[in-house]
Amino acid sequence: MNKATNDIFTIEIVKNSLVAIGEEMFLALKRSSMSPIIYEALDYGIGITDATGCLIAQGNGIPGFIGTLDGAVKAILAKYENKSIDEGDVFIINDPYSGGGTHLSDVSMVKPVFYKGELIAWTANKAHWTEIGGKDPGSFSADASEIYQEGLQFPGIKVFAKGVANDAILEMIRANVRLPDMTLGDLWACSASLQVGERRLLSLIEKYSLDTVQNSITQLLDHGEAMVAEQFKKLPRGEFYADDIIDEDGLGNGPFHIQVKVTITDSNFIVDFTGTSPQVPGGINMPRGALVSSAREVFMGIADPGVPATDGCFRCIEVICPEGTLCTVQKPAPVSSYFETMVYAADVMRKALCTAMPGVLQAGEYGSVCSMVMSGKNTQGDSYLLVQPLLGGWGAGVDKDGESGQFCVGNGETRNIPVEITEARYGVRVEQYAFNDHDAGAGTGEHRGGKGVVLDYKAISGDAEISTFFGRGKTPPWGIDGGDVGSCNYAQVLRDGQVLQQFSKGSRVAVKQGDTVRLVTGTGAGWGDAKKRAPALVQEDIRNGYISAELAEKIYGKA
Repeated sequence: MNKATNDIFTIEIVKNSLVAIGEEMFLALKRSSMSPIIYEALDYGIGITDATGCLIAQGNGIPGFIGTLDGAVKAILAKYENKSIDEGDVFIINDPYSGGGTHLSDVSMVKPVFYKGELIAWTANKAHWTEIGGKDPGSFSADASEIYQEGLQFPGIKVFAKGVANDAILEMIRANVRLPDMTLGDLWACSASLQVGERRLLSLIEKYSLDTVQNSITQLLDHGEAMVAEQFKKLPRGEFYADDIIDEDGLGNGPFHIQVKVTITDSNFIVDFTGTSPQVPGGINMPRGALVSSAREVFMGIADPGVPATDGCFRCIEVICPEGTLCTVQKPAPVSSYFETMVYAADVMRKALCTAMPGVLQAGEYGSVCSMVMSGKNTQGDSYLLVQPLLGGWGAGVDKDGESGQFCVGNGETRNIPVEITEARYGVRVEQYAFNDHDAGAGTGEHRGGKGVVLDYKAISGDAEISTFFGRGKTPPWGIDGGDVGSCNYAQVLRDGQVLQQFSKGSRVAVKQGDTVRLVTGTGAGWGDAKKRAPALVQEDIRNGYISAELAEKIYGKA
């Protein structure tokens, strides 16, 4: 084994190797998972922390999980402070109210890494398991009124002890979920990815020495802090305010208020959500860990330090919010669609800053994960759960049109579930997947918002149910400098071409065989006066079918 070194080239190699370990763990989980929401949609985060829970490296995935991995590790350390943590242990936690929690479907698994008997690091992941029990298929419940209706809760317990699986926990999971093989398959995949990280980290230590690797970790964290500090000089100084409306909570209550004050000093980025509505009866409540993730997501976007996310990047961030609000829920309030408030929290921060940073931030996006769960029997007679987020339109910039057909910013590397897999695995036929032309007059401006999408599922193998968790069903995304607001998100059930129901948050809506579920996501908001839009861009929109010549003449005064 080599002795410790401070050679800058070796340190740089080790730093980049640590980042590469996070990427390899990410691929290991993708390739071994049994759930399309993981291996296709990539709804997970994964990485390494140091022995105290400081984030060292994180594989590409959900930006919204950027504040959750270290939180899970720190929760385990706090709980087991006076108890045994042994080599070969794997802990499981999905507590929304602590440990970087989100909702019960997002299950964290963490593994301590030992070297010669010393705890030196942790490998960790957080993945959306398709089924975790609860009163509704897919464990999403738009109309849940307490956490106990939303699924199994893992309060930070050992699912493996000294390398031996706890069969009692595995049997409990099998007995309480609708798709046990898929759920347990994801558990084993998550465990395997942790072992990949552990092996690679120990191999790195054997090659370069423990002292060298720990020195590299320190320098990696300090480098993140230094790079952020350098970019921080470019940020505007001052206090910036914004507020927004959340339409409903899934139980018919609302609207609710979310507000923020962003303070940027010479050395700190402070976000204060004081004044946000108290927690609500329905499942849109967000845990504090997710609020921290929102702040980190926005900060990394505007600071753009050009380095992988580490704990060092976040040392200047302070998040303020009283307990018991929409953004800092307390037990036992439901949280299964927390992600909608998380998107709002990030959006309202960007709204506060966008006019001060017009070349960096854009007008309002479609502003929702637009998640849905459709359940039924497929053509083989097996139960299915189709779970996925949806694409939508991003807002325009000061000098460009918004992007069309993108996942919301908080979803990051999320991907579509391919049509071929959807039709093979589930009892539906995809009859339309197109840009949304139902709202051609929305999001106009000198630069227009990006287009949302329309996705049609026809139930072909029998009756089904659908639940939707769409935000911005009534309040559209906000325009800038005279730009028009965007459009809203909604779902419909159609029979023989006629709309039977329209909703944004729906719970177990009946879908008969032959019915069509139409999912429509919004157009992003515009930036600037529509009358100033360049004629060539108007003509291009007409050619692309984004707008008719008649409507273009009415809106832009040119066609």
